[in-house]
Amino acid sequence: MIPAKQKKRIVLVHPRGFNWFPGKRDITDIANRMVPQGLLSIAAYLRKQGHNVFLYDCLGPQATVNLTLQVKVILNYHPQIVGFSATTSSFPDAADLAQKIKEQSPDMITVCGGVHVSALQGKLLKDYAAFDYLIAGEGEITMAQLAAGDDPADIKGLIWRRVDEVIVNQPQIQISDLDSLPFPAYEKLAGFPNDYHLPLFSYIQTPGATMITSRGCMFQCSYCDRSVFQKGFRFNSAAYIYEHMKHLRNKFGVRHINIYDDLFTANRPRIVELCSKLSRQPLGLNFNCAVRVGYTDDDLLKMLKDAGCLMVSLGIESADPQMLARHKSGVSLDDVRDTVRRIQAAGLRAKGLFMMGLPGETEGSIKRTSDFIISLGLDDMNMAKFTPFPGAPLWANIRQEGTFNENWRLMNCLNFVFIPKDIESKEKLDHLYNEHVKRFYSDWGWRKKFRKRLWQHRKSLIYLLRHLPSFWSAKNQFEPNK
Repeated sequence: MIPAKQKKRIVLVHPRGFNWFPGKRDITDIANRMVPQGLLSIAAYLRKQGHNVFLYDCLGPQATVNLTLQVKVILNYHPQIVGFSATTSSFPDAADLAQKIKEQSPDMITVCGGVHVSALQGKLLKDYAAFDYLIAGEGEITMAQLAAGDDPADIKGLIWRRVDEVIVNQPQIQISDLDSLPFPAYEKLAGFPNDYHLPLFSYIQTPGATMITSRGCMFQCSYCDRSVFQKGFRFNSAAYIYEHMKHLRNKFGVRHINIYDDLFTANRPRIVELCSKLSRQPLGLNFNCAVRVGYTDDDLLKMLKDAGCLMVSLGIESADPQMLARHKSGVSLDDVRDTVRRIQAAGLRAKGLFMMGLPGETEGSIKRTSDFIISLGLDDMNMAKFTPFPGAPLWANIRQEGTFNENWRLMNCLNFVFIPKDIESKEKLDHLYNEHVKRFYSDWGWRKKFRKRLWQHRKSLIYLLRHLPSFWSAKNQFEPNK
């Protein structure tokens, strides 16, 4: 039991996990080091409650990859509580760190939350004795109540033990007014913002940062895990977003922000208000955002451009009609073509987001998607490797859809752990992936656009040159197998 009515020393940990190809050096933190947005929000909330909060990012600049040394850093803060936020691929690291912490400090309170915990809940506490508590769903209120010493039986969203019995409490009530939350505690992150890098060539100005301005989603794609924020759509007001951007610009010198909302433009009035404010009172920064087909009109695109938006991303996933109908209903290829055309006509860049290896994928569907990508004339593209996650709708029947290697460390959208029935082998799927990613970046039309923007992207080029050996090694992963 945590002592009540006492302000705590708390370390929040973002575990590293495994984020690259087996047997290869993990360079993802060099290519794109993102801030742990959820932990920063919890840190700010706990600090508002009067707690002394530290944050350790195991993917941060100069962070060691050695778990024993990571534990030493964590315990050097002399915490009373250590909290982890983990994805599926980083959960094993979180569990190993908790075990090592318990070996050195048996009375330390250990807590873990995040999407993996929210999906699997009580099963994890049964299997991982080094965790004292798990938190399902949003973490701010539950973690604050735990730190305050409230009775575990009374804390919604908490998973705990009563002797040998695992108790899963009722879900925590969602925070309805997101504007009531303090801005994320960016200042707790060593090296922010200069040592946290947005994807290359996705920005013109530096340094960069990320933001999330909403929680939840009104849709349910087959592959998407909504365990933390659930369905529905809650969002910050335009005034709050503007002040958040202003905070990043004035306090940290941020010049580009990637907004990682799935449905940034779903509530049109707030985006109109935000764009109007950014146009009237510019902050001297650019931003990227994502839109959903059907939620973007020409006037809104012009407003985004005038407000400083540089690039707009579209979740497309596949160009096979049957695959789209099954995994991302409500999106048609004609609408995708029209939306990309209108985005570019407004002077914005269009980035397509795709996914290879979903259930039902065939060599034919992969070729159709590859041909479609080239035909769109996109400014950029990202192809994720489909990974089944425990909270996604298709999880329940995934083993009937193909071959599944449930290795949590590899479940990060960078490795094929699932092979659809109609693809002959993992080696074949890897070959097709490498071939079609290389095809996009070898396309004459894309290269012509890229060459015209070389001067704009000089900061990305300088960064690329500084880390050329690592990026060259990464490039070689996308050479088709001979």
